[in-house]
Amino acid sequence: MAEWYIMKIPPLVSPGPALTVDEVRRYSRHLIIPDLAMAGQQRLMNAKVLCVGAGGLGSPALMYLAAAGVGTIGIVEFDTVDESNLQRQIIHGQSDIGKSKALSAKEKIAEINPFVNVITNELRLDISNVMEIFSQYDIIVDGTDNFATRYLVNDACVLLKKPYVWGSIYRFDGQASVFWAEYGPCYRCLYPEPPPPGMVPSCAEGGVLGVLCASIGSIQSTEAIKVITGIGEPLIGSLMIYDALEMSYRKIKVRKDPNCPLCGDKPTQTALLPDYEAFCGVLTDAAEMAVKDSTISVTTLKEKMDSHEKFFLIDVREPSEWDIVKIPGATLIPKQGFIDGSTLATLPQDRPIILHCKSGIRSAECLAVLKNAGFSDATHVSGGVVAWVKQIDPSLPIY
Repeated sequence: MAEWYIMKIPPLVSPGPALTVDEVRRYSRHLIIPDLAMAGQQRLMNAKVLCVGAGGLGSPALMYLAAAGVGTIGIVEFDTVDESNLQRQIIHGQSDIGKSKALSAKEKIAEINPFVNVITNELRLDISNVMEIFSQYDIIVDGTDNFATRYLVNDACVLLKKPYVWGSIYRFDGQASVFWAEYGPCYRCLYPEPPPPGMVPSCAEGGVLGVLCASIGSIQSTEAIKVITGIGEPLIGSLMIYDALEMSYRKIKVRKDPNCPLCGDKPTQTALLPDYEAFCGVLTDAAEMAVKDSTISVTTLKEKMDSHEKFFLIDVREPSEWDIVKIPGATLIPKQGFIDGSTLATLPQDRPIILHCKSGIRSAECLAVLKNAGFSDATHVSGGVVAWVKQIDPSLPIY
């Protein structure tokens, strides 16, 4: 399989029209690089790049692709700007809070480079629209933070024969690669199956160092430019791993899996999956069973408090989250104590147990552990701290 990694990848995009005088002035630092030069810049200006997400990774990727002179940039983003985004999503500012992220990003790109044509898609990417949207672009840059969308993006790219520039971040660590089944492995070759639900926390649950987004997002921009222009050796067949605390980069070879159901020798998946949320799972089967008829709302929790009912309220988040905001009367017992069983012997048997976390995922998993251990009078709070702040006490912060 070594030929996958020594093959010279031809430029993805053909050169566009000659540059105007204003464009020569703008891109002069590119034009004097021999490997890039005029033809490379014309390829960039003729390219159509779609960025899925305008958040942590999408922000630096969009800004640098625009500055580089990519002719058409598409944005798929359904969310609005929240104050908690501003720590890392640098394409947005204070005045953008509450605004569509797609619109906010488009406005910033216009300031960076008015020669760029920006197309916004203010919607959630799913199987009903992904093929139509992707077919209009040369290359896809993925800035999402959930496994369902990553598998959807990968599968659509393989079926449409598009290169897929992928990045991932968590706390102090980042990863990046280029998946292109025409020349190497796809995302499923590296990760055939998604991790069990709850095994890998999202950035919203585990946090992320803001500047990490710049490091990985700039790698994604660089890889997109290399693939478009045909310069250098893109990360096809390689996984780049970055550790911000150690300030170290290392590359791991990723082999094309001959048994990959999508891009292997005998593919068995020839179309998009009908439900990517179900494929990746939101809760484990045990958690789904546990929460059935054992879930209460924050309104119900507040009513129990006001009526002075006796119960034991447990917050299963981490201490760093507890320090930010907490529901009054809760006791902090992090999720790990339930997973390894170390906390079960300390729990009261004489009153109901109510669990909560940030949004309800972790508390549901802990509830499954309690149910399995015989704690029949246990429930969890749907929506967790986020729902409590939004519905009960808006004076508290949401992180």
